[in-house]
Amino acid sequence: MPLAPTPPASTPPASAPRRRCEVRTYTPRWRTSALTAERAATPLPAREVPPGVLEPRVAFGRAAPLVLEVGSGHGDAALGYAVAHPHHDVLAVEVHLPGVARMLAAAEEHGIPNLRVHRGDAVPFLAERVRPGGLAAVHLFFPDPWPKRRHAGRRFVRAANLALVGRALEPGGMLRLATDVQGYAGQARRELAAAGWVVEPVDRPAWRPVDGFEAKGLAAGRRVTDLVARWSG
Repeated sequence: MPLAPTPPASTPPASAPRRRCEVRTYTPRWRTSALTAERAATPLPAREVPPGVLEPRVAFGRAAPLVLEVGSGHGDAALGYAVAHPHHDVLAVEVHLPGVARMLAAAEEHGIPNLRVHRGDAVPFLAERVRPGGLAAVHLFFPDPWPKRRHAGRRFVRAANLALVGRALEPGGMLRLATDVQGYAGQARRELAAAGWVVEPVDRPAWRPVDGFEAKGLAAGRRVTDLVARWSG
């Protein structure tokens, strides 16, 4: 089926009215050291996607399948995917500057050309800046589990956010999720199924390094669940 004409870059996606992120899905950390700011200052302008509606050809200089990682942390998974998939582009979205700085330093050191970043919250970015069908995949690795019952509504995997992800994915696109919190894995399955996603467990991808929250979870004896969900809407 032919694709509908692409609206001008200055026009926000018609199906995504501007919205305020009323529920924060991440834990804020306000302190940034001078060293961190210095490490990010040089590579960030060249690696950060331009403001406005996301134009992959402008951001990456080519047309390629685009994968967005929500909450990339220090970036090891995003970097691993970019290296293992040189014909794909990776957009790492992360609110905390120390993680962004470390990721960019590694990308520069190892000459990884197909990685870009957005320093900010993934929810408004998906709502306001990603065109419908603009992503091949969305990765969500070890999201904040918000373990307290009263905070469960802050988890990224909930109906409103899944609708944003589904809208952003191209036909056949997928959401890849990993967590070491079995309660989160169970909730994710239920939320995805209720929203019409097709969910299946998968093996851990070889390109994802075992570090950070995954390493801590394994060291504590927790089991990691990897899921792939395909949008059927």
